[in-house]
Amino acid sequence: GALSVDSITDLGDNTSKLLEALQLSHPQELEPRRSRGKRRALGLNPISWQVPRLVDRCCTHLEMHGLHTVGIFRVGSSKKRVQQLREEFDRGLDVFLDEHQSVHDVAALLKEFLRDLPDSLIPRELYGAFLSTASMQGPAQLETLQLLLFLLPPCHSDTLLRLLRFLAQVAQHSESSWDPQGRQIPGNKMTVSNLATVFGPNILQKEKPGEKDAGALNFEDSAAIIVVLQRLIEHHHSLFMVSPEMQCDVLRRLFQTDPDVIEYLLRRK
Repeated sequence: GALSVDSITDLGDNTSKLLEALQLSHPQELEPRRSRGKRRALGLNPISWQVPRLVDRCCTHLEMHGLHTVGIFRVGSSKKRVQQLREEFDRGLDVFLDEHQSVHDVAALLKEFLRDLPDSLIPRELYGAFLSTASMQGPAQLETLQLLLFLLPPCHSDTLLRLLRFLAQVAQHSESSWDPQGRQIPGNKMTVSNLATVFGPNILQKEKPGEKDAGALNFEDSAAIIVVLQRLIEHHHSLFMVSPEMQCDVLRRLFQTDPDVIEYLLRRK
């Protein structure tokens, strides 16, 4: 008799890893579950969204209050207020960020969090592989980046996607625009290149923070980091999608080795 699998927690460790690695993200998969006519973008890990509360709340706050702030991520912040917010998140408090918080304080907190992660958002063992894509061109570069993204642990993948979506929004508001009444809306001046320069060293780290030479990068590495992050921001929609062909290939392999996982996926669909 076949084993009925109702949730991912019922699976053995090895099977869970296989299912976790699959994480279907075909655009049509969640079509029946869309609500209010809105399209829901899917990451590589739609079963459970693993983004730290601090990252999600900082991004949400800045999306609501900071997209038109000139020099966001480059203007100074209050070290005292940033430290207080950081300590509140560290204590597990339900920190509520609203319009009373300084945009620059929240922006600094987000950068600090990414910089000080014990393991950088893109794991250090993949540092060289990601940097090697900077010298590639066209489809080959994007295909290689996508395969490298597939190697990220789910929490890293989800958090990186959340951050890239936010950075893309910031870049979309870099230039000034005009409202229906003809009034000018200032741009934030943070282009994709500027954002990649600011965030690149926090996301792609060769050494742990505090280690010898951790902050010292040669010119070639610095330039490559900026190029890689630019591509990730510009193409995050397609890079985090698993193609139907790859899904079918994985499903065929799972059918031979773990048919119970196939049953779980079919019931889920």
